[in-house]
Amino acid sequence: MILREFLYVDTDKVRAMLAQIDGGIREEERETERKEKRTTVGPRVAGQYFQGSGSETYTNKSLGDALFPTLEEALESEQLLHDISEEVSDPHTWSSGALREKFPPGTLIRVTAMGSLYDTRYVATTFAAFSSVMAGLAGIGALPSTAPAKPAKGKGGRQQSGSPRSKQASGTPAIEDAIQDFPDVGGVDGSNLRSYVQVSKGVFAPGLHVNLTPVEGVLIGSRLQEGRQFLDSEADILFARYGTEQHEWTIVGSIGSYGTKETGLPEMDFTDADGNLNRAKFAEAMNAQMRNLGRLGFIDLPQHPGFSMIPLAVYRSIARSGVVALNE
Repeated sequence: MILREFLYVDTDKVRAMLAQIDGGIREEERETERKEKRTTVGPRVAGQYFQGSGSETYTNKSLGDALFPTLEEALESEQLLHDISEEVSDPHTWSSGALREKFPPGTLIRVTAMGSLYDTRYVATTFAAFSSVMAGLAGIGALPSTAPAKPAKGKGGRQQSGSPRSKQASGTPAIEDAIQDFPDVGGVDGSNLRSYVQVSKGVFAPGLHVNLTPVEGVLIGSRLQEGRQFLDSEADILFARYGTEQHEWTIVGSIGSYGTKETGLPEMDFTDADGNLNRAKFAEAMNAQMRNLGRLGFIDLPQHPGFSMIPLAVYRSIARSGVVALNE
């Protein structure tokens, strides 16, 4: 038996796939047993002997974590799920392009590899906590630095403490605004940290990502959709428990898309012969621009030769103590 420590399960998709495979999900069992013995002596009105017994067992099975293993076994029995853990750990598979040909987008796969969690929001809150400590130390004169703090300028050129309160288009503060200004420490100050978060927001859209790196320089990315089923929904709790180090994770899901191999800039000609805007050409031109930015690593898209995954579940396998002892 494989014990799984689930980080994420998309229960809606799991139920939908099980329903397609099995024609429904059995979550309820009912068993009824009844025994009866009847003896009649003399006329029915004079007297009779009756003995009866019965029992009923009703079980309402909440599949919960058992729901996904049921689907995983069903997909394997139907030969719909491909475990490509060995393939992705071979650098030649990536350089040859064989992976893309053998497993096109939409293929259901399982990948077990070393990977880590990443959340831009956690980066921002961590940097904000660090800047708060540094600003506090500077305030009590305990920070060994010759450079003065750099307060941001307010309206009319006046200085104000803390970080600049820039506004997003929605009018809410940006996540990097919680990072305060503090004296330069080893070439790093509040402005630097805010810039790192701004870059992070483009490279990894805010949200929890599981990034597998089976070989150096290649990333298999999976962004977990909030509101499904997390082991914990709070990012700081997840990172407090799992840290930022790499662990062996298993992702089961479908291949979303591969990173583009296009290297040239797209043409921005999206008009027809009559000079009218061609909607199909315009959409493709904009998508080509997005693919180019993804190729450069500037936005949250897969980067060649890696690919993205649409996860059904993310988990860690729990090893038995005997297995651990043998490995050691």
